[in-house]
Amino acid sequence: MTTTAADVSSGQEETDSTRTVGASRALALLLVITGAAGLLASWVITLDKFKLLEDPNFTPGCSLNPVVSCGNIMKSDQASAFGFPNPMLGLVTYGIVICVGMSLIGRARFPRWYWLTLNAGMLFGVGFCTWLMYQSLYNINSLCLWCCLAWAATIVMFWYVTAHNVRKGLLAAPGWLRGFFDEFSWVLPVLHIGVIGMLILTRWWDFWTS
Repeated sequence: MTTTAADVSSGQEETDSTRTVGASRALALLLVITGAAGLLASWVITLDKFKLLEDPNFTPGCSLNPVVSCGNIMKSDQASAFGFPNPMLGLVTYGIVICVGMSLIGRARFPRWYWLTLNAGMLFGVGFCTWLMYQSLYNINSLCLWCCLAWAATIVMFWYVTAHNVRKGLLAAPGWLRGFFDEFSWVLPVLHIGVIGMLILTRWWDFWTS
């Protein structure tokens, strides 16, 4: 029997569509930990937001000085970008990340579309956090420590899931990039968070050094 190119292509597509991929225990634990950190931040901010709605004079515990002032953040229009408090979105999304991490600890394996959907959701999260960072630093002119925790958690989970998808061939990438993520998957999240730290430092340099 002669195997045609069409048969080979069809078989390859079937293999790609049915292949499932798991993850290392390290990545699974990282998703649980970063998801829990984001969920904690979202929960605390949500509770303080409700208290602020009940009492406009309420001062959140993380309002420490004119710069680190969660109250200013919560009172801003940007704090309800989708018509409801932003942390309520985090309560759902970070909870999903924890569930994925726990499933991976239990040796679950997911198809390519699942990993790419997870990656896309985290990309949206990083984009949304970036917008919130800009608003916080340059428009609201205040910083929320719980928000910073959520930002860091989102950035870390995004880069490590992206690295996983590249290494496993779920995201098309050249060989050198796969090699980079194999050896230095920690570099991009550290660099990303470092840049944000420098922006925060320089934005209020006079305040930090006074």
